[in-house]
Amino acid sequence: MEPLLKEIYDSILEGNASLVTEKTQAALDNGFATSVILNEGMIAAMTEVGRLFEEGEYFVPEMLIGARAMQAGLTVLRPYLVADDVKPIGVVALGTVKGDLHDIGKNLVAMMVEGAGFEVNDLGTDVDPEAFVEAIRKGASVIGLSALLTTTIPMIEKTIMAIDVAGLRDQVKIMVGGAPVTADFAQQIGADGYAPDASQAAKLAKSFVA
Repeated sequence: MEPLLKEIYDSILEGNASLVTEKTQAALDNGFATSVILNEGMIAAMTEVGRLFEEGEYFVPEMLIGARAMQAGLTVLRPYLVADDVKPIGVVALGTVKGDLHDIGKNLVAMMVEGAGFEVNDLGTDVDPEAFVEAIRKGASVIGLSALLTTTIPMIEKTIMAIDVAGLRDQVKIMVGGAPVTADFAQQIGADGYAPDASQAAKLAKSFVA
């Protein structure tokens, strides 16, 4: 790996946002292709962050600061990606379902999914089923539904039903997660996948577009 790309990669693993920003700009100034900086520097680093988390070497705080460091670099890189017409690998719309105001887990999923190369449409919390339907109409190919309360879990199924009624179910992959959600529940309600954490959510989203 080129030294500048390695510095971006290592700085993301260390969660050093200011260094990621500096080295991303340096890589651009030195003529590195935006797609190379994105794929070999940033996405590769976030893949490694996910692996370290899954193996128990990193925990949520390390994953969070790594994702924030990557986002700092993306802020520098994004205008160049647009200018170079570098496309995301897909569009993921994320939200916490109607009646649920929890967003920490959803926000971390958004960072990890963006780190995997997707464009993220973050719908926020307390999201009405119709908002997810509209996000699909606007181009989302993956939907992420989150619930942290046992009382709001039924809204996951209602949201999937709303997508089905709108005639859009075959146009989108749906992944679900949140503390009370299980793989069995995901299967019962007709979701395409279940992610127990943000790292797995990013891997699952990538598997949908592979």
